[in-house]
Amino acid sequence: MVDNCYCEMVSYDEPLAVGADIIVGSLIKNLGGGIAPNGAYVAGRKDLVELCAERLTLPGEGREVGPTLGINKAILQGIYLAPSVVASSLKTAILTSRVLERLGYEVEPKYNEERADIVQTIALGSEEKLVKFCQGIQMGSPIDSNVIPYPGDMGGYDDKVIMAAGTFTQGSTIELSCDGPIRPPYIAYMQGGLTYEYGKLGILKAIEYMNK
Repeated sequence: MVDNCYCEMVSYDEPLAVGADIIVGSLIKNLGGGIAPNGAYVAGRKDLVELCAERLTLPGEGREVGPTLGINKAILQGIYLAPSVVASSLKTAILTSRVLERLGYEVEPKYNEERADIVQTIALGSEEKLVKFCQGIQMGSPIDSNVIPYPGDMGGYDDKVIMAAGTFTQGSTIELSCDGPIRPPYIAYMQGGLTYEYGKLGILKAIEYMNK
């Protein structure tokens, strides 16, 4: 089984094409195209998909039952738009990588390296810069741009974490968002951007605020 979150439509081949038996992913990431408000998917070998369906719903019924939550239209629209949205996210990540590298920061992957997902990491070197970078991302967001995020405790982490995500869909990471644990080397994990223009604006805002 492969967790395919952040990876859909980034590479020419999906995991199923190179030997994976089954893949799972979230529809508030790549494949939802920024439109699906929630949901997930399971794909792969028919017998394994059927077993998952029976585990998640009812033995003997499987995929024949289960809630649709009235969002089938949004899911299909999201999947239809996903290739374009993922491409915008990748362009945003490449721009971020190049600009921050030119400013002297360690980035991974570099702008000209092959990518397997939409995540861009930037080692910012200090708590102050990590916090201000994330706050700048929030300021450049379409929702809650007036909100200022601060580091806080979060389950599963030993260190405080800061998260910036002024998104139309709560928790969506195909929309421009950024987070990072407050520990050396103070790495920001940035991803998303529904359009390249919106992503570019958010990144420039974050850099401007970080360097104030």
